[in-house]
Amino acid sequence: MFDDRSSSSLRVAISGLAARQTAIANNIANIETPGYRARKVKFEEALQSAVTQGRSPAGVTPSVLTSLEPTRLNGNNVNLDQETLSHIDTTMRYNLAIRAMDGKYSLLREAIKGA
Repeated sequence: MFDDRSSSSLRVAISGLAARQTAIANNIANIETPGYRARKVKFEEALQSAVTQGRSPAGVTPSVLTSLEPTRLNGNNVNLDQETLSHIDTTMRYNLAIRAMDGKYSLLREAIKGA
């Protein structure tokens, strides 16, 4: 019941989005740190591939990669505009995933109450 494909996919998505929020926060916190390279979190393609191929999404873990974007003179490559947009997008996706998970559990709560 709790390990169905959609629940597993939502858990992986929430975990990946939370990791991305952490990376964004670290990137912004280090915007003036010389030599700091921005971090990017990827998981969507692996999650989609697992679901499409009928594999369990539970095995998908987020990958934290170092950005290859060009650097400024101090060796830092954090782009505040890009990080801000990524933060907004990630927050919206995270909230949507949480609402979807809450909807699944709400149905379960209602079924238990009605029994």
